[in-house]
Amino acid sequence: MPKVSASEPKLVSKNGNSKVMVRIDYDALKKAAGVLRAVNHKLRQSMIKLLEDSGRMTVTEMYVKLRLEQSVASQHLAILRKAEVVKTERDGKFIYYALNEDRISELSDLVEELAG
Repeated sequence: MPKVSASEPKLVSKNGNSKVMVRIDYDALKKAAGVLRAVNHKLRQSMIKLLEDSGRMTVTEMYVKLRLEQSVASQHLAILRKAEVVKTERDGKFIYYALNEDRISELSDLVEELAG
């Protein structure tokens, strides 16, 4: 099978009727796959839902609400933070977590585009 460079356009069937030239950005796809992997976990989805409902929360509020060990909540929040799905904000001695709306919007747009 021939190798395709990241900058080489490919023919891709769209809607099964016609073929269009699209440029595949493999780096962007790899990054998006990492983000999708981060959000594709039941506990992390519960955390995202909590943040969606409350706006922002500390890790303590979150592990109490979800009845978790603090270390478990922290590990999962770190994964979401690394994927830039959540962002942090320091307020005195507390660190608040909130959804990164821009990142979630980008992810949603990409999924819609891929789903066609």
